[in-house]
Amino acid sequence: MIYIIMGVSGCGKTTVGTLLAERLAVPFLDADDFHSRSNIQKMSEGIPLTNADRLPWFHRLALVLQTEAAQRGAVLACSALTRQGRTILQEAQTAHALRWVHLVGDFQTIQNRLRRRDNHYMSSELLQSQFDTLEQPSNTTEISILATPSEIVDRILCRREITRKA
Repeated sequence: MIYIIMGVSGCGKTTVGTLLAERLAVPFLDADDFHSRSNIQKMSEGIPLTNADRLPWFHRLALVLQTEAAQRGAVLACSALTRQGRTILQEAQTAHALRWVHLVGDFQTIQNRLRRRDNHYMSSELLQSQFDTLEQPSNTTEISILATPSEIVDRILCRREITRKA
């Protein structure tokens, strides 16, 4: 099984994904680590990414899932804001079922989190563009970010048997 923890920046994908991977004893992958330098530069300058910027990134992520997760599954933290990106990840994965978990929260709560975060290229000024870009996924497990990371992981694991497409 591959779990993809998705949502806008600042919703807790990395925190929840790391904890989930530890509990499942599988590798944790952070999609942010696979952005091109030009994408990181744009976001650092407060410029939102376009679909053209994201497309090569999604193809890299699909390849990583096919290779690194092929043995025993994985947990991937990835914004996956667009249907096109989610489709690329879904269609590239044949060895494992994908389980999509969408961490949801309101703009103000997430903006407050981003303002407190240090050492990340994604600024709180880009948050609105993420909400604007988000194409609401269907057939995902939605979990509120108001729960603690441990509670969120418990909720994910209690629904393990469900495999969904986004």
